[in-house]
Amino acid sequence: MSSTTTVTAPTGSGHQPGSVGGRLARKSVLARWRPWLLLAPALLVLAVLLLWPLIRMGMFSLQDYGLPEIVSGEANWIGLGNYTEALTSEQLRTVVLPNTVLFAIASVVCTVVFGTAVAVLLASLGRVWRVIVSSSIMAAWAMPAVTGTYVWVWIFDADRGVFNHVLQSLGLQDQPVNWFTDRWSFYAIVLLNIVHHGFPFVAVTVLAGLLGVPKELLEAAEIDGAGPWRRFFSVTVPQLRQVFAVVVILSTIWDFKVFAQVYLMPGGAGSNREVLNLGVWSYVESFGQNRYGFGSAIAVLLTVLLLLVTVVYVRTILKEEEL
Repeated sequence: MSSTTTVTAPTGSGHQPGSVGGRLARKSVLARWRPWLLLAPALLVLAVLLLWPLIRMGMFSLQDYGLPEIVSGEANWIGLGNYTEALTSEQLRTVVLPNTVLFAIASVVCTVVFGTAVAVLLASLGRVWRVIVSSSIMAAWAMPAVTGTYVWVWIFDADRGVFNHVLQSLGLQDQPVNWFTDRWSFYAIVLLNIVHHGFPFVAVTVLAGLLGVPKELLEAAEIDGAGPWRRFFSVTVPQLRQVFAVVVILSTIWDFKVFAQVYLMPGGAGSNREVLNLGVWSYVESFGQNRYGFGSAIAVLLTVLLLLVTVVYVRTILKEEEL
């Protein structure tokens, strides 16, 4: 007795590969877009908080926008008139731009150098003292800019300042000096303020890089006869190139747009126009002179300057990574 078994292929089996491929394609598309979907809420918030104000600032910069326009609600478009006035202004060429650029360069150099020196000191300490000293210097970074600025104003105050009192006690000057009237001494005080407030970030960041430098490289350099300075500049610094790039970029951005440390100093709010920088000049023209369009144009110029600085440093980092 024989039996014949018939195997029948399921109906629609020819469509299974296609459906599997469709599911794989959909999964691939979903995987590709999933990061953007997760970032969408944050990007939406950033667009509302940052992008829209930038767009409005750009629109104001193309208008002669002041109190009459605020009251009437009408736009008075003048094109690039505000930019032309700002770029051809003697105030920009002789005072504001030198104050902004030269001060930013000096601040970045001093902050990075001093912060690196503190980082090297911290790296040489034991774990307990390293935690104690690191916690102490972070108090300077946690201090609000307004509070720190008023402390430095008190130190250099013409009548009750500690600095004048010490100089008079040592016989180095006969009468108190107002250090905020001179352009150079004004920015020297601002520089002390900026370095005091910014060096802890540099120190802690560079310290993290120093602790990650392979000890074998330092030991090999020492065996080859390299001294401490040679080991630092020939071995340690190349290993920390990316760390230094980050702290320099961030310090440059912060120091180019310094506002509170200048504005809160005596004369920095506009009464002494020799100490204006781009940020304070924009604020004074906007809210002091009620020229919101002209102030917006100055703010746009500052933003473009910061973007150019950032692009230069980012390109430098990318070239170093390719090497």
